[in-house]
Amino acid sequence: MKQVRFRDRAGTVRTGEWVDDDGTPADTETAGQGGEIRAAGQSYDPDAVTILPPSEPSKIVCVGRNYAAHADERGEDVPDRPLLFLKGPNAVASHGSDISLLAEKDRQEYEAELAVVIGEQCRHVDEADAMDVVAGFTCMVDISNRDDQDRETNWIRGKAFDNAAPLGPVCADPEHVPDDATVELHCNGERRQSSTLDHLIFPIPELIAEITAYMTLEPGDIIATGTPEGVGPLSDGDHVRVTIEGVGQLTHTVTVPEED
Repeated sequence: MKQVRFRDRAGTVRTGEWVDDDGTPADTETAGQGGEIRAAGQSYDPDAVTILPPSEPSKIVCVGRNYAAHADERGEDVPDRPLLFLKGPNAVASHGSDISLLAEKDRQEYEAELAVVIGEQCRHVDEADAMDVVAGFTCMVDISNRDDQDRETNWIRGKAFDNAAPLGPVCADPEHVPDDATVELHCNGERRQSSTLDHLIFPIPELIAEITAYMTLEPGDIIATGTPEGVGPLSDGDHVRVTIEGVGQLTHTVTVPEED
């Protein structure tokens, strides 16, 4: 199942399933870029409704440098335990959004990531039981303000600003997503990032166990699992597309405000 939250033309928020024309769960190419949405016995054209983030997280727990090649391109060591930081609900943006970045910054970058959607309140979860608390997977872009990230240690200015976490378009059942699923990002039609989930340094069950050793996760919370190599700058008017095998395609555009 590819579950999707959306607002219909009447303004009602609904939850449905994104399907292909034959009624089967939408594949990677059509979840976000085709097919139809079925909810409450009706069919909806995805282009005629507003796609909402697949959950309303109380927090997004992000994992830094979880691909060795990305750590290398940043000139950083691979961490010996998951490197964690937070984004708040203010950072969430939806599929199809035009995202306004920060003004007067020299370098703001895209980072494609598989995001884990938590399905139940949980704390002290064992690795062996970790997938039991997962509602599904979605796509995310960890938009990063390098100007400030490289000057501080807590990354609030660098990572947690408004609209810094586009999410969506669907929450896909884990069974649809291979262990070696491809994670790709295209910017203006050019492929910039491409890797697979089997290159994660710390796999998803280990991340859930580590995070819940320190904090309670709530239904709808997000764990962003880290980005592959190939991160790069965003400019005014850019079109970004993240494609994750078994999930779908998250797209957004970028606006950079003019300097005062």
